[in-house]
Amino acid sequence: MLNQRGLSTALILILVGGFTLALAVINHKPAYLANQIRSTDEMSEDELSESKIPDEVLTALNQSITENRAVLGIQADGLSYHIPILMYHYVEHVKDPGDKIRISLNTLPEVLDKQLDTLVKANYNFITASDLADILDGIKPAPPKPVILTFDDGYRDFYTDAFPILKKYGIKSVNYVVAGFLNKPNNLTVDQLKEISQSGLVEIGAHTVSHLALKGIGSKQLTAEVSSSRLQLEQVLGLSVTAFAYPYGSFDLNAIGAVKQAGFRTSVSTVAGSSASNSVRFFIYRLRPGARTGQSLIDLLEKN
Repeated sequence: MLNQRGLSTALILILVGGFTLALAVINHKPAYLANQIRSTDEMSEDELSESKIPDEVLTALNQSITENRAVLGIQADGLSYHIPILMYHYVEHVKDPGDKIRISLNTLPEVLDKQLDTLVKANYNFITASDLADILDGIKPAPPKPVILTFDDGYRDFYTDAFPILKKYGIKSVNYVVAGFLNKPNNLTVDQLKEISQSGLVEIGAHTVSHLALKGIGSKQLTAEVSSSRLQLEQVLGLSVTAFAYPYGSFDLNAIGAVKQAGFRTSVSTVAGSSASNSVRFFIYRLRPGARTGQSLIDLLEKN
């Protein structure tokens, strides 16, 4: 048995150990807790990206005909199409090795070239968001092996690095542009935007005014971000803008309603998948190709 001195020593050791453990917990917060005290600007696209359909939207999908199902744009035909939509952000050689966020979202130009070569040789047909809307509306049939290339944010490297590759193959794509970021150093200029939109290869879609996550925000701000993004781009281009993409894939029923109310025909999310239908036309699934080329890329498109 321990004597009184031994018991006192043991008690001190226990108290010291408990205090040390408490300090460790405080200084090493779990990732989810640390993210709660960081601003959106300090977090990467992947950290914020919503990879699942919100519960309230799933509930609306599973219910019989209700007001919420009407918001989702569900129609009676129920047709579903296998249309992979590939999601890109930066396409360049990142010059700053310390820019981990940019690197994580980047596709090297030579990789993009190989990916397009792979898809062309596999006889894929490249369509746009407007084509997809026409297919869902029964205006036109889906072509064999359709695929859509999407580029988010309207970065300037789309013009300098990606656009020349698209022109090389004569491939169509969609660029979802943050309207309020035009002419910023990292983003497309107005002249560049006009040039790509007039090429016949690039459909311009909206990506809000300020790249704000839309889930849970107030109705006034939501309407401003969604509707104004379309109006601003249409004023610049003199063309109708009917495709939308949620920043970070962040959406809820209110965001879906705002997108539909603003007159957009489709909207894409960051939920993984390749099935397109009227049930999901305002949060259509996309796939991240990463650096896949050859059969690996084909498998991604065919098995998801």
